[in-house]
Amino acid sequence: MYFSHHQHRAVNGRQMAANTANTTADVEMKGLISEVMYREDQPWMTQLVLLPLLQQLGQQSRWQLWLTPQQRLSRQWVQASGLPLTKVMQVSQMDPHLTISSMIRALETGNYSVVIGWLSRDLSDDEYRRLTEAAEKGNAMGFLMRPTLATHEGHRPRSGLKIHSSLYH
Repeated sequence: MYFSHHQHRAVNGRQMAANTANTTADVEMKGLISEVMYREDQPWMTQLVLLPLLQQLGQQSRWQLWLTPQQRLSRQWVQASGLPLTKVMQVSQMDPHLTISSMIRALETGNYSVVIGWLSRDLSDDEYRRLTEAAEKGNAMGFLMRPTLATHEGHRPRSGLKIHSSLYH
């Protein structure tokens, strides 16, 4: 999994790297849009990175909105993942052409702590700007999930996020 060049452009100056004892409900933020690129043959990687954040956001009083193009979220998966079943909304079978405009409308409302949508193409600068403005207005986070083809061994993504940890290196 890697993040595109639009990744993690936090709008306000404060970092979300606040004390881990704090929940995201306690962290002041004005909005965030991030593209998350993942390999469909390695869904566990996305779950390791994104799921803890979604669990923290689930502690807020606001909803989580999933705009999925094909499959429905399994009730059992939501519960087993530690997400609040009563705060997760899903719109499935969404036309991919409507994803950006639907995300903008949802982010602007302020009713959602996070809006997750799937996109199969690059995000334009104008779309990114509009999404960011909507996230700021609604004080929300937006994640654009983009599946990518498995790369051949030895090839690396052009842009990416490398996470260093003394636990693994």
